[in-house]
This record gives sequence, C-alpha cells and structure tokens, in this order.
Amino acid sequence: MARLKEKFNVEIVPALKKEFGYANTASVPKITKVVINSGVGKYVKDDKMVEAIEKGISIIAGQKAVRTKAKKSIAGFKTREGMDVGVKVTLRGERMYHFIDRLISVALPRTRDFHGIDRKNIDQSGNLTLGMKEDIVFPETSHEKAGQIFGFQITAVTNSSKKEGEKLFALMGFPLKKEEEKKDKKERK
Repeated sequence: MARLKEKFNVEIVPALKKEFGYANTASVPKITKVVINSGVGKYVKDDKMVEAIEKGISIIAGQKAVRTKAKKSIAGFKTREGMDVGVKVTLRGERMYHFIDRLISVALPRTRDFHGIDRKNIDQSGNLTLGMKEDIVFPETSHEKAGQIFGFQITAVTNSSKKEGEKLFALMGFPLKKEEEKKDKKERK
C-alpha cells in the first residue's frame, strides 16, 4: 500500500470527519484522479520532440501517456483537425498516491524559487492545478536523455468544495501558502 494512501486512511479521514462532521467514511472528500498534461505547442510539427515529451510524461507518471488530438482546425494556431496537440496521462488508485507522494516529497522541494502553492490554484470544485515549468524536477527524468526540457500541468481532481479541498490538500502534505502570507504581501505594497 502506498505510504500516502495509508496516511489518508489512518490520519486524514478521521480528521476530516471530525472537522466537517461527516457521518460515514464514504462522504469524506478524496482525490479521485490526477491528470498530467502537456501541450506540445511549437513542437507540433516535430514528431521526435512530441515523442520525447510523451516518453518524459510516461516516465514521470509511471504509466503510458496518450497523445491528444485537435478537435477542430484553427488557422490562427496553425492546427488541423486530428493533429497531435498534447500529451496526457490520467492516474487513479495506487499509482495516483505514489505520484502525489513523489510530487510532495521530491519534486516540489526541487523546484526553483518555490515558496508554496497559492490557494487560488484550488478552484470552486476543490480541484488543484499546478504548472510545472521543467520536467527535470522529477529525478526519473534527465534533459540529456529527453533532449529538451518541457513544462506540464498537474491537476488533482477531488469530490469536494473549495474549503474541503484546501483542508484535504493541507492534511495530505501539500505546501499551501498560509492566509497571513498573502495579507503581508498586500500590506508591503
């Protein structure tokens, strides 16, 4: 069993039940899936680079990534219907918990100029979205092998509200910025 999943079942579920007054364990908010996505952007015509991004996302996630295709032709973006425009992977279950654990304990601390996750990254449905500028924050990847450093987005989807989601992510160990930090920055300006 994943270390984070065990922590969720033993520590986080009782804490959330106590704070929000849930009657049963099934109603406690949880992360249902994690989606890792990267748009290929300027590399849309370079099939080797798209392949390298696909391989990099697969290594980071520990699961094979799939290419996403354009649904419409858009002349401004120079895309045609059916063209590869991105790479994504959806994680659930054990792999999801292993990935979140690596994200919290390894990747985020290695991120350059990282001062915590802003609470505005959590939407009204309690979903957290992070943008990672470099794939090399994960130790499994190296830019020598991939050839080019690429950015990607991570979305943790929950079945909760914003307030419940914030508490869930805080209890799981995500380094969320505190409310006081935002007030201090406003006062300095």
